[in-house]
Amino acid sequence: MHREFLMGNEAIALGALAAGVDVVAGYPGTPSTEILDTVAKRNPGDVYVEWSVNEKAALELAAGAAYAGARCLVTMKCVGLNVAADPLMSLEYIGVKGALVIVVADDPGPISSQTEQDTRTFAQFSKVPCLDPSGVADAYQMVQDAFSMSEELQTPVFLRPTTRVDHGYESIDVRDVDEYEKSSPEGFVKDPSRWVIFPRLSVRAHARIEQRNRELSASLSSYAGNRIEAAGAGAPAPRKGIATHGINYAYVREGLAEGECRVMRVATPFPFPEDLALEFLDGLDEVLCVEELDPVIERALLEVCGRHHLGVTIRGKLTGDVKPSGENSVEYVKEVMDAFLGREAPDGPGEGGPEPPQLPVRPPVLCAGCPHRASFFAVKEAMRGKKTIYCGDIGCYTLGNAHPLDMTDTCLCMGAGINIAQGVGRVEPDTTCFAFVGDSTFFASGITGVVNAFYNQANMTLVVLDNSTTAMTGHQPHPGTGRTAMGEVVQAVSIERVLRAIGLETVETVDPLDQRRAVDTVARVTAEPGVKAIIFKSPCVFLYRPKAQSRVDWSRCIGCQRCVKSLGCPALVPQADGKVQIDESQCVGCTLCEQVCPVGAISGGVRP
Repeated sequence: MHREFLMGNEAIALGALAAGVDVVAGYPGTPSTEILDTVAKRNPGDVYVEWSVNEKAALELAAGAAYAGARCLVTMKCVGLNVAADPLMSLEYIGVKGALVIVVADDPGPISSQTEQDTRTFAQFSKVPCLDPSGVADAYQMVQDAFSMSEELQTPVFLRPTTRVDHGYESIDVRDVDEYEKSSPEGFVKDPSRWVIFPRLSVRAHARIEQRNRELSASLSSYAGNRIEAAGAGAPAPRKGIATHGINYAYVREGLAEGECRVMRVATPFPFPEDLALEFLDGLDEVLCVEELDPVIERALLEVCGRHHLGVTIRGKLTGDVKPSGENSVEYVKEVMDAFLGREAPDGPGEGGPEPPQLPVRPPVLCAGCPHRASFFAVKEAMRGKKTIYCGDIGCYTLGNAHPLDMTDTCLCMGAGINIAQGVGRVEPDTTCFAFVGDSTFFASGITGVVNAFYNQANMTLVVLDNSTTAMTGHQPHPGTGRTAMGEVVQAVSIERVLRAIGLETVETVDPLDQRRAVDTVARVTAEPGVKAIIFKSPCVFLYRPKAQSRVDWSRCIGCQRCVKSLGCPALVPQADGKVQIDESQCVGCTLCEQVCPVGAISGGVRP
């Protein structure tokens, strides 16, 4: 054993390696991404690692490896679980032979996701056991427990960290490489009665799963992660208790004096540890449930009270004692506990201290030099004065919705913009419909939308924003980059060839930083009927070193600020006299502002 200062995601990765994982697959999505990245970096050499094209593909690959007896890990964020749901629902009925742990990083807030989705609720729906860590050390141990549980029960198991666990840091003890467990997969054994899902198999499996989860509920009451912390002698609230989980357990502990009231930590939200809950509820009058995001513990305790005719009042989200949405914090949880325990709240922040200074507002914005800004601007210029709709997607380019670009009219989920544009076009045939999609998202979930639009004879323009990476989540490779998570150089999949293979006749690739050509291309391509595509190809600014920076000649600048008002680049800084200065710490010399300036007052940049 040795000690390391680790991020939660790094701890999960090292825990999986310690458990003898054989296969790791996933799709990048904050806050989960660093798990697979860390496995790839710390790979002892015998683990297969891949960034799959999407979460569905990742889970199906892992299922096949687990059928052959391997220990497998799949990583994704909460909304990625929706993509993986199709195979997951059937996989729970089929089961696995090796082990299969599915790490789903939830994102209360949400900080970087479309929705506040609670995997604990999904665990109940899918009947998949779920472990819920409260910190970095917990996450390291629980992923190993999850592998043991999965292998013993021959079922997938969820590990559900949240953002503050994923991105928190802690110094923890971890195993040395020579202490890692070793897996010896048996290989796939043909047995259609087990591996081929039919109605008769499903009925039997359903009954078996329900029985297993009832038995698991009883055994999980003694699981080390689930525990009761008793109120001390003379505690001010001896007949009150707090039930909590995950990072909220840390918040509760920070806001409570030692032994101030009884606390139950729920590390296995499903199956719920009912026997432990009965022990916790014994002798209590009221319980406060502190949790994110759904009232999972609250509902479970209400069921326990009803089933056993207990007269305990259960409070939480359903009673309005805890807010129904959003991320909790140490301060908020303390306020809730103050009200529940009848404690006197402090006078203002910091126990009567001075009001902390307000943090500066930093709205999200496309990076200086981002080629997506040039792509959006080219489309906007070409379509000026026309009735249009710009259907966006998930990625850096979602920030195209901000002024002054204002180029994202819809954004639903990955790949959806293509079919939304098709739908709007059916209702409003006089609208010029655009669908923007990134290169990674095109492979993840965009191809089927293009096939659907082409087959059903839609009239729309697909714009692929190809910056040669999965930029939003940390520059992971994808099929178009020509490299894999294992570091292999492979044949890149050509987006243009894929589109032509579908049947599109008009597919043009252009550098968006060549603005005149880009605008002309948009105007010409959109005038054609049917489904057509423009691939704006220019690398992410983090993939190249700037050759030179743009500079403003103040003797020629007329203070019109067209560059600022048109582009919104953070490197362009308006001055008090109306002229513009370029922030050298941000400028990458992309030349877009040079091409926009009406008097040629900006020069010096060199396009990548």
